[in-house]
Amino acid sequence: MPIYRSLMGVSRGPVPLGIRAIFGYGTSGTVTAITNLVSSSGVVSTDTTGVGQVRFDLAAAPYGTDKGIFGYGFTPSYSSITNLVSNTGVVASNTTGVGTARRRPSAASYGTDKAIFGYGLNSSLAYVSTTNKVSNTGVVSTDTAGVGTARQATSAAKYSTDKAIFGFGYDSIGVSSITNLVSNIGVVASNTTGVGTARTQPAAASYGTDKAIFGYGDDTGSGGQTAITNKVSNTGVVSTDTAGVGTARFGLAAASIGADKAIFGYGFTTAVSSITNLVSNIGVVASNTTGVGTARRYLAAASYGT
Repeated sequence: MPIYRSLMGVSRGPVPLGIRAIFGYGTSGTVTAITNLVSSSGVVSTDTTGVGQVRFDLAAAPYGTDKGIFGYGFTPSYSSITNLVSNTGVVASNTTGVGTARRRPSAASYGTDKAIFGYGLNSSLAYVSTTNKVSNTGVVSTDTAGVGTARQATSAAKYSTDKAIFGFGYDSIGVSSITNLVSNIGVVASNTTGVGTARTQPAAASYGTDKAIFGYGDDTGSGGQTAITNKVSNTGVVSTDTAGVGTARFGLAAASIGADKAIFGYGFTTAVSSITNLVSNIGVVASNTTGVGTARRYLAAASYGT
């Protein structure tokens, strides 16, 4: 989605963000570091040999206008490792983790060139609302005290031109539809009452030039599957449910592509899947595209390139 650069207060117009995307890591039954690049038109490539620590239950987001970052997750243990993604989709080796090691966080870009990881489940099996900002050079900051209901398996995306939203997940009560807005300086707001079907392990991405979409997930907290989507306006307002399109599943990932479109991919149906569903620039989800690459779940995705 586009961002805006300015010099001395003068807009220089939109700079494309999210021309291409990358799906990475996850488990097929075997934990992996495999990645799959996605073209600007949503064509998924075959597997690229994994780089970095194999893991699942991680998150990813774009940063720096044209790069990406994978972070956190579960290896043989709870992790805070990150792996940067270049503007050509090359994944770097491990960067030593910063912040609370955890699994099932989510992440999104905010501002014009930064990112934020938030929420998750720590090694004490406690839900957290901790966040960690990512600079425009991919440096992860130490923990920021959590705001909002602690929960795991949320999803997050950028909306407007410089803000983000965390939403849905699983808390101490069960599946949730709570959302938390993130300002253009990375400040997380208190809870917004949930709209739409409560669920855990959905995915989210930006589309259009200033909107976002949450989709799919587990609506029971115990393996239920839905394909419902919820659009997010350019002011961060979440819409009621849109009937699902494509195969219902959870544990999938999503990213923006082509500057104003998005893609959902992979996840778990009755088995691990590599199905993808494209999202138009007005938020319409397309029917299934036959999967490419290793079927898996609990992976992450981010946009990259310009």
